[in-house]
Amino acid sequence: MVRLQDDLFEAVNADWLTHTDIPSDRPRIAAFDELVIHNEQTLMHDFSTIDTFDEPVMTEFAKFYKKAGDFIERFEFGTDPVRPEIDKIEKLSDYTALVTSLPELILNAQVPVPFGLSVDTDMKDAVHYALTFSGAGLILPDTTYYAEDHPRKSELLDFYVANTVKILSDFGYGHAIALKHAENIVKFDAILAQYANTSEEWAKYAELYNPVPIKAFIEALTTVPFTDVIKGLLGKLPDKVIVYEKRVYANFDAIMNEANFELIKSWMLVKLIRSSTHYLSDDLRILGSEFSRKLSGTSEARSQEKHAFDLATDQYSQAVGLYYGHTYFGESAKADVKRMTTEMIKVYQERLDKNTWLSRPTIDKAIKKLDAMTVFIGFPDKLPDIYKQFTVTHESIYSLVARFNVVRSHRHYAKFNEPVDKTEWHMPAHMVNAYFSPDSNTIVFPAAILQKPFYSETEQTKSQNYGGIGAVIAHEISHAFDNNGALFDAFGNMNNWWTDEDFKAFEAKQDLMIAEFDGLDIAGAKVNGKLVVSENIADAGGLTAAMTAALRETDVDLKAFFTQWGEIWRIKASQEYQQMLLSMDVHAPGKLRANIQVSNLDEFFDTFDVKEGDGMWRSESDRVKIW
Repeated sequence: MVRLQDDLFEAVNADWLTHTDIPSDRPRIAAFDELVIHNEQTLMHDFSTIDTFDEPVMTEFAKFYKKAGDFIERFEFGTDPVRPEIDKIEKLSDYTALVTSLPELILNAQVPVPFGLSVDTDMKDAVHYALTFSGAGLILPDTTYYAEDHPRKSELLDFYVANTVKILSDFGYGHAIALKHAENIVKFDAILAQYANTSEEWAKYAELYNPVPIKAFIEALTTVPFTDVIKGLLGKLPDKVIVYEKRVYANFDAIMNEANFELIKSWMLVKLIRSSTHYLSDDLRILGSEFSRKLSGTSEARSQEKHAFDLATDQYSQAVGLYYGHTYFGESAKADVKRMTTEMIKVYQERLDKNTWLSRPTIDKAIKKLDAMTVFIGFPDKLPDIYKQFTVTHESIYSLVARFNVVRSHRHYAKFNEPVDKTEWHMPAHMVNAYFSPDSNTIVFPAAILQKPFYSETEQTKSQNYGGIGAVIAHEISHAFDNNGALFDAFGNMNNWWTDEDFKAFEAKQDLMIAEFDGLDIAGAKVNGKLVVSENIADAGGLTAAMTAALRETDVDLKAFFTQWGEIWRIKASQEYQQMLLSMDVHAPGKLRANIQVSNLDEFFDTFDVKEGDGMWRSESDRVKIW
């Protein structure tokens, strides 16, 4: 039996790890996933028994849900619903025809194009939107998979080609043509991968802000008429474009050009057809998800029933979230979580006030940022108006989603001329998650995460709740002061409010957190400390603040507090999935999140009498403390 003093994660989760199996249709099972599965079962039961809803949008959802599960109808439609988009690509006779049609393809079609123009909050002017530029997504999870010595590169790309040929064959393509398209997309993907951001670069999101004046942007990218493209999307030219991927920008003409036309055309065609399989017959649905299952080590496709649920709740996510929130989230729980949040913001302010490594001006600005922080708990006040346009007719599921996507596309680009709505939620209430938004200085806790083992009013003690949801709440607060969030001010603008000396001291502490995780072995691979540093800073600050708040309760029990922390990070996953996350996920593996952060707290060693020589021991001089 594993001693807690040697391995907190293994000790507190021993029974769970022994008796819990990874579901065949998932690459992992974790505390978060168990809630997802529970909520899925609850909502699937509700939606199978409720005939009518008070909310008109939910009535449309119910019709869509039923249609999504009608695999006889989906079989009868065949691949015909995708034909209009396929024809748009097939009819592109040359590169000039392609670039001329770009505004229409981006705005009104399902057809993918090999670059991104998006409307996002302007990081330096958070009440307005900016136009952003990025490259296309890659076939493999991230750039590290394209290294010649990566053990899975050839295996995965070969599988992708073979799988693509099978899919295209079902769309009526002969073997030779299908193979040519499959090989072409892999060739073009290799070009894209040369210039794409690494996961580490994406993780430093403040550094993605590279504004380019519109005139310079248009003059630099000569192989696409961006004046026409941008005007077609926004109705006018903006003053600037924010470049997220600098290498894509610098090498754009080497990517998009006449010489690459056939590769680009195959890329667009294969991307379109592969994505469409999600909405077609059951055989195509299963065939179309084979590559992602291969990638993650998932043994089976989702059942028809679960797939229909996934598809429908994805299309109507905020509507389903409001239904879930109104049905299953109580005002009492909301008030209690609000109290805990207020308490931990207060703890943060007090800890900042006593901080010994920051100067007073920086401390005062940090406290003001906490004062200005907005907290959303449970579910939003209203449903976005866009959902009223998602009406269900006798079209195929594919055609319905295509129509919905056109509505979304028009709405997305129309936002450019509007002020940013800082009350908008970016997660539905039935999602088991939480987030901090740096551009609005807001923390959001959807209703679905406010359940055991994270939180329970009646079945968990206050110390357990602080070790669960309390640490999650304080984690999100801490994101306001991680290596990214710290660069944004109280109003959500990227604005340096630090003194130079203070920020250098902060960077030195970041380096300690990076070193603490960097190179650790797990699942046959190693942790990239730079990739996971922001989440680790948030974990460390969150755990410290939650513990401080728990200690103020009259019935504090630190054994229960630390045990609960270890339990919320329980996880079992396929090796393929773990290795994929190590290459691209900004979160450290669950076991390391559980074990390493507690080993930075003196109170953990005192609580469990952990001594030198024990597996959990960390010398006092090596304990990393930031917030």
